[in-house]
Amino acid sequence: MTVGDCTERELIARIQHRLLPPPDWLVVGVGDDAAVVEPERNRLDVLTVDAVVDGVHFDRAFVPPHAIGHRALAVNLSDLAAMGAAPRLALLSMMLPAALPLADFDGIADGFAALAGRYRVHVAGGNLTRTPGPLTIDVTAVGTVKRRQALTRGGARAGDEIYVSGGIGAAAAGLTRLREVASQQSAVTSHSLQTGDSRQATDDRRLTAAYLYPEPRLRLGVLLSRNRAASACMDLSDGLADAAHQIACASGVGMTIDADALPVEGDVKAAITAGDDYELFFTVRPRTRQRLRTVTSHAGVPLTRIGVCTERRDILLARSNGDLEPMPTGYAHFGRPDGLRCR
Repeated sequence: MTVGDCTERELIARIQHRLLPPPDWLVVGVGDDAAVVEPERNRLDVLTVDAVVDGVHFDRAFVPPHAIGHRALAVNLSDLAAMGAAPRLALLSMMLPAALPLADFDGIADGFAALAGRYRVHVAGGNLTRTPGPLTIDVTAVGTVKRRQALTRGGARAGDEIYVSGGIGAAAAGLTRLREVASQQSAVTSHSLQTGDSRQATDDRRLTAAYLYPEPRLRLGVLLSRNRAASACMDLSDGLADAAHQIACASGVGMTIDADALPVEGDVKAAITAGDDYELFFTVRPRTRQRLRTVTSHAGVPLTRIGVCTERRDILLARSNGDLEPMPTGYAHFGRPDGLRCR
């Protein structure tokens, strides 16, 4: 069966029975023309929206349906993490080719619902529509944060130290491996890459999982916000190089990044320009370094100091031989890769 064999109500029901029971604050949820939500007292709403499109953000040739659903929500939760917000609800819109197998639709719903359940995210509504184009999943996520605790890109100052969570480059390496397998049309599939006992299989499993199932750093973001430990923050959806440029531009500072300090997988240049890591890139005032120690002890993810903000507006990568080179600009959705300019 395909989604074209089902009615919209039947498809909605297949999603709805996978979701968490609605909480008391969700006054009107799935099934009406719009959701009605009771605000959380003394907190600000943080809203974000992102879409994933087949052939642009994932490839159904090697990304299983469960991972597609997971990624669709994870990229939005990562934006909430970068703002220091605790997730609350999501709206799910799916543009579905009629020929999409119903089993794939169920797999996408399973992946989405599993991540939503883990972070207590309630789906308040959304939309389903048929499309002649590629499969597209559009998600709006809403979180909350206390007043004056939202993290932004514009708070860094000269002298602030620069940190990154986790490691960078693993997702890009995993994507490369998945593409290699798909292009070879071998008997090895993305599923078999996640099994096996050899060292190579273990490494493949770790790298491909980093791409297929990114982990939004929600706990870290909330801790940075709650402890007021970060002066600026952004996630690495489009790569570390892009985040460095974005925060530097928004804050009116320069940056010097220590190439040797970067927690990279593989080649440094490839790691800093590749996206899909969904780690947090943030700055810290030297006088609030003690607050960061408190965050580090509870975040559950390693944090690495990788550089410093400067008064000079250049964004530089420092090599071990003392050379300073311009930081690449990273991934660009539109225009040339070198198109980012501070204005």
